[in-house]
Amino acid sequence: MKVVIAPDKFKGSLPARDVAAAIARGIARADPRILVEQIPMADGGEGTVDALVAATGGRLITRRVTGPRPEMKVEATFGLLGDGTTAVIEMAAASGLHLLRADQQDPMATTTYGTGELLLAAREVGARRIILGIGGSATTDGGLGCAHACGAPVLMRCGGEATTPITGRDMVERVDRVAPGRSLDGIEIVVASDVINPLFGPDGAARIFGPQKGATSEQVEALDRGLRDLAERQGALEVANRPGAGAAGGLGFGMMAYLGATLRPGFEIVADAVRLRERLAGADLVITGEGRLDESSLGGKTAIGVARLCRDLRLPCVALVGSVGEGAERTIAQGLTAYFSICDGPMTLEDAMRCAAMMLERTAAHVIRLCGCDPSLRRT
Repeated sequence: MKVVIAPDKFKGSLPARDVAAAIARGIARADPRILVEQIPMADGGEGTVDALVAATGGRLITRRVTGPRPEMKVEATFGLLGDGTTAVIEMAAASGLHLLRADQQDPMATTTYGTGELLLAAREVGARRIILGIGGSATTDGGLGCAHACGAPVLMRCGGEATTPITGRDMVERVDRVAPGRSLDGIEIVVASDVINPLFGPDGAARIFGPQKGATSEQVEALDRGLRDLAERQGALEVANRPGAGAAGGLGFGMMAYLGATLRPGFEIVADAVRLRERLAGADLVITGEGRLDESSLGGKTAIGVARLCRDLRLPCVALVGSVGEGAERTIAQGLTAYFSICDGPMTLEDAMRCAAMMLERTAAHVIRLCGCDPSLRRT
């Protein structure tokens, strides 16, 4: 019997590689003869760098870059995958909300400049293709900071070019448009995002995501107007209305409009990078997992992406999850054979997170013992 383990992280508890390792230990406990292949996964958000580096035998690289506020410097890590030519970057490593204290959160004062510096760092280590995950941002600068760092001249309304990192306030009050830049010519950039919001409007970057980044109601209105005006001056209203243009405070728009990037669902990018479909071939059982399974999982989360591939390949797929929420039963139609919470009794969230590895191991062993009762999953 061959089992492929392809889980996401358990957020705040275990990275995907540790989830996979715990499940593998449980399988070995139940039946050490089973062949196991571990493929840590992600959906383009937090944990994507670690998952892809682990799955491809790549390496981590750290650079000191500009943080979410122009005056900040942070140590940001990105990955160079096993092929030596593909880099994977999480914009949150340089421009993430988690890097700021509550009193520092203000999308008028933040920038994606450090994300652009990471893109340049990837080029410097030989990357010819860059995967950029754009979740968890602290910014609403329309991607101007990133474009500026990557060598695209940012033209100001008063004349001349910007000389300091562009913030949300600059975008609203001072920037005219961006001229073409050539620093990343010849490098393919693919943006991983499951956000479908446009750049501006009722469902745009400022109105939907601004408040969670610290924007006041007045700032939300100003940022939304600024993003609309920017797209108009840039002659890029069609790009601004594409699904995902509003991701990461308009970084999705900036990556498409200024740097020629393409946007794709995060899970698809990761699955292609680790050759998931190919590596599932010949499996008797696939085990996936994530911290919570509910209706929101249908929007592009890892467990459902794995399940849909298994459905296409006619493979049984089981999800081990920290908790089960409303709408989880709908995941069965997406290709899950079954799902199990690893929690076997009442416990606090803190205890569940602390004991996640042990509970994953134990639940995986139970799943394997159950599968051993099914003749279709036994090899003679």
